[in-house]
Amino acid sequence: MQSLAMIENWPVPTAAAAVVRADGTVAGAHGPLTHRFPLASVTKPLAAYAVLVAYEEGAIELDEPAGPEGSTVRHLLAHTSGLAYDEHRATYEPGTRRTYSNAGFEVLADHIAKVTDIPFAHYLHQAVLEPLGMADTSLAGSAARDGVSTVADLIRFAAEVQRPRLLDPRTVLMAMTVTHPGLDGLLPGYGRQRPNDWGLGFEIRDGKDPHWTGLTSSPRTFGHFGQSGTFLWIDPDAGAACVALTDRAFGPWAVEVWPEFTDAVLAELAAPGHGRG
Repeated sequence: MQSLAMIENWPVPTAAAAVVRADGTVAGAHGPLTHRFPLASVTKPLAAYAVLVAYEEGAIELDEPAGPEGSTVRHLLAHTSGLAYDEHRATYEPGTRRTYSNAGFEVLADHIAKVTDIPFAHYLHQAVLEPLGMADTSLAGSAARDGVSTVADLIRFAAEVQRPRLLDPRTVLMAMTVTHPGLDGLLPGYGRQRPNDWGLGFEIRDGKDPHWTGLTSSPRTFGHFGQSGTFLWIDPDAGAACVALTDRAFGPWAVEVWPEFTDAVLAELAAPGHGRG
């Protein structure tokens, strides 16, 4: 895909990107695909997938208590638990606002470790990384932001989410569907969104403006971006996913180039003869 070469003009030391069709085939890739990048918050979709495996295995229920009083696993996954951004303290009643919370994912990881008697990093490895062959991906620290991975490995994850084999497709559909709809909240780096829609571990684009995806991204697009200059989006209407990893912290440069890049990728996917998965 010619559009992927746009990453060569990004003001970053190193970048790599790939597009994966819904059938799991790679539409294109560019850059050092096996270079290991810090994921920052792109760690969260991986962690959420492991939590959903625990749910399907019967280790947890989505509506069981977890986190502050009145909060559940579902609240923690959807950033509606009431926990603060980076502090393990409640700031509001669960389910009444959407506050993006790293602390919430850390509490969630601790909950999974407690009920399974397996450290969360090990559970993530056993439940998601190893089955998908993501040998260069690891978690050492916070389940909210301390993952490290490669584009080659995230190609495997993007293929899995689009055509699940570790989870029932109905569970993935639930994860990409708005949880606790109608709640406003801040989207880090992009200000207050009304509403600020999320699924279970995945942000949902809907009509957010501004946004880190493209102007032509469908409202059903879901995914995550990270403060280390990383993103993963999946656009069901385009029948494709895109991952881009860099080693420069998110900032105005990303706000400028990411949407243009995404629009170019989507235009190339939609071009006659390119085909969709």
